[in-house]
Amino acid sequence: MDGVLTLLSFGPQGWSDEIAAGLLVTVSLALATLPFGLAVGYGVALGKLSGEPSLRLAANIFTTIFRGLPELLTLFLVFYGAQISIQRLLALAGVSAGIEINAFAAGMVALGAVFAAYASEVFVSAFRAIPPGQYEGAYAVGLSRWQTMRLVIMPQFIRIALPGLSNLWLILLKETALVSVIGLSDVLRQTSIAARVTKEAFLFFGIACLLYLVLALLSSVVLSAIERRVSRAGAMR
Repeated sequence: MDGVLTLLSFGPQGWSDEIAAGLLVTVSLALATLPFGLAVGYGVALGKLSGEPSLRLAANIFTTIFRGLPELLTLFLVFYGAQISIQRLLALAGVSAGIEINAFAAGMVALGAVFAAYASEVFVSAFRAIPPGQYEGAYAVGLSRWQTMRLVIMPQFIRIALPGLSNLWLILLKETALVSVIGLSDVLRQTSIAARVTKEAFLFFGIACLLYLVLALLSSVVLSAIERRVSRAGAMR
């Protein structure tokens, strides 16, 4: 028991410092990816709903690619493929330079693209769930297009889309573990190193499982509170 407590202590003899730093990286990556994925997903959803065929085609191609590819392969394509492409472009320009893509940025872009592909479907479904009469009624009482979106459509849109986005956030939290394969020191990589060095795989991978479960539980509590608040706000309108 004393040996386990020593391994889990803070300081030179324990691994809690490294695991805490990895947990911070995991949470930071998920929080950085969320707004990026939401923004791209919303733009893709607007493209799918656009009357312009080329925009609809581009949006559908985007979602088909990033929903069809495994997340790990998408991560490799962004991390290694971007480096190779940039180096070849520089070589064509007569410049010889070693380019290394930041692992955090690569993880954010790759996971954000996958998140956006699925989020766009949630957004499209939310828009289609709002009856056309809502728009017509708002215009009939003299609201502008912007006022209609802000006061009538968006409150309903958020309430409808929130459950689906909540599930995508929980999936995103788990998928951050993939970035350990490209060298980012997240919680899984740090616990893997600790398990390999100490030969205590069950202990440290168990710690990783516990940390992911805690993050999921905390997220569920926060998301449930947000959903209740949004539902109450909608009921008061």
